[in-house]
Amino acid sequence: MTAAAQPAAAQPTLAQPAVLGGPVANPAPERAHRRARARRKALPYLLLAPALITFGVFKAYPIIDSLLLSFSTGAGAATHSAGLANYRRLLDDPLFWTALRNTAEILVVQVPLMLGLALLMAVGINSVLVRWRAVWRLGVFMPAVTGLVATGVIFAFLLNTDNGAINWLLHAIGLPTVDWLGQPFWARMAVVLVLTWHYTGYNAVIYLAGLQSIPKELYEAAMVDGAGPIRRFTAITVPALRPVLLFTVVLSTIGTLQLFDEPYVLTGGGPDNATLTVSMYLYQNGFRYFDFGYASAIAYALTLLVSVLGAVQMRLMGERDR
Repeated sequence: MTAAAQPAAAQPTLAQPAVLGGPVANPAPERAHRRARARRKALPYLLLAPALITFGVFKAYPIIDSLLLSFSTGAGAATHSAGLANYRRLLDDPLFWTALRNTAEILVVQVPLMLGLALLMAVGINSVLVRWRAVWRLGVFMPAVTGLVATGVIFAFLLNTDNGAINWLLHAIGLPTVDWLGQPFWARMAVVLVLTWHYTGYNAVIYLAGLQSIPKELYEAAMVDGAGPIRRFTAITVPALRPVLLFTVVLSTIGTLQLFDEPYVLTGGGPDNATLTVSMYLYQNGFRYFDFGYASAIAYALTLLVSVLGAVQMRLMGERDR
């Protein structure tokens, strides 16, 4: 038998090499698939990388560095570890407790007053009897977009004892003038007045959004049952707004505990430290006396206070929802 007459299966071909173990698989498609899958998994991290890097450099690093700094004393190359000395000093510092008391007094008066006025204002604007509601919403929100420093400067002129417009008005209607920025009590009331003017409209717009989400059928059913306006307000409006109320209470409490701009511009913390707040005291220690270790300790004490008060408020107001 000649070679030409041999069966075709006995002759090796290019399509099926005569190699023990059968045909050889091509690894290129598998590698390409793995690379594509790795790229898909890495894409979200690449998109998040700018935000993560920015947060790490400008947020996380300063927070951690400030925490470490609160356990040190000195400045620059002379900085050395101090353990808990800054926190012990904080507990024995009468000026810190004065600042904390001032902040608490402003908080207790200003936050309920502001939120109460904001709620009444929102209910009024939401009424069907009010025309041009868009204009009213714009008007009440305008103070919130005014710069804090500009607000402080304007009210410093308005509350001036000798030439202020408010004292001029009080004198015109026969009332005694007030030394707004020279007496401790009235200086704190001036800060309360500025804060209330600046933030009431902001909270009113938040409440207005919550009011517009309440189904009108609830009010119609209550009217059929004979409920008056006050009963509808206490039985429908307030319970329905409880999540919004919680949000504004917590947010306003945090903002007041961090109060700085208004008293700094209005009174500079005076008279006789009557309007000195915790944030102002922190600023003085850090950027006037360059005691950054003690300033960091004040910052973390304030952070702890804000966290505790926020948790307590959420706990108390959240209990009613269950």
